[in-house]
Amino acid sequence: MRTADTATTATTATTATVQTTLRAEGFSCPSCVAKIEKRLHALPGVERATVHFASARVEVTHDPSVVTADALADAVTAAGYPAVVA
Repeated sequence: MRTADTATTATTATTATVQTTLRAEGFSCPSCVAKIEKRLHALPGVERATVHFASARVEVTHDPSVVTADALADAVTAAGYPAVVA
């Protein structure tokens, strides 16, 4: 019995991501931070979102061809925390 050789080829898509910093206000506790991060992670094109509580900064790594910086700010504002692109 002969076993056929099989080769698996993996294709990795490379996307250009950027880091956008937002300034947000109105959050006062760790659950607010979690709510903002969850809202951002739900957006297509967002790779990473980190809220810096003490400085009211939100750093987002994303694919700008999928989600714009203004859309990120709008998502944070829609979550109840007014935000602007820094």
